Amino acid sequence: MTLLGPDGISRCAWGNSSPDYAEYHDKEWGVPLRGEQALFERLSLEAFQSGLSWIVILRKRDAFRRAFADFDPAVIADFTDADVTRLLADAGIVRNRLKIQATIRNARAVATLEEPLDDLLWSFAPESSPRPRTMEDVPAITPESRAMAKALKKLGFAFVGPTTCYALMQATGMVDDHIAPCFRAVG
Repeated sequence: MTLLGPDGISRCAWGNSSPDYAEYHDKEWGVPLRGEQALFERLSLEAFQSGLSWIVILRKRDAFRRAFADFDPAVIADFTDADVTRLLADAGIVRNRLKIQATIRNARAVATLEEPLDDLLWSFAPESSPRPRTMEDVPAITPESRAMAKALKKLGFAFVGPTTCYALMQATGMVDDHIAPCFRAVG
């Protein structure tokens, strides 16, 4: 993949693979994100992405939002077996029973937290990390993502392994993995 997009903009190579990716890369990926609902959405979508291409999730994001009450964890925590059945019948989302049940379980775990979800998640952000020069320099797992996954699992969360946690950290700006030649790379 090339760093220079058809629009003449240099971005991380994956950002040039489709117009959907270019928009996501340019406007969202790596932008610091706060707020319980916003971070719960990203955590949930990263879990749904596990084993799939992110483009699948990105293109179904609006349907996910409709199906999961805009990812309001307080609402999702009250989902019942009837909601699971409804979600399994929704062709607009990824219909994976385990991931659907994990999203509900995770919403219930949010309700029991002693600190806000965003404070918990951001507590694992490294103070600094080296700017990757190439996509090959971008890790899939870090000590911080391992620690986040371990802590979340201990708190009752599911589908939150270290790779999923690192993808969350990248997507929400806890780390900045825009490669050096990318127009979004800062510092």
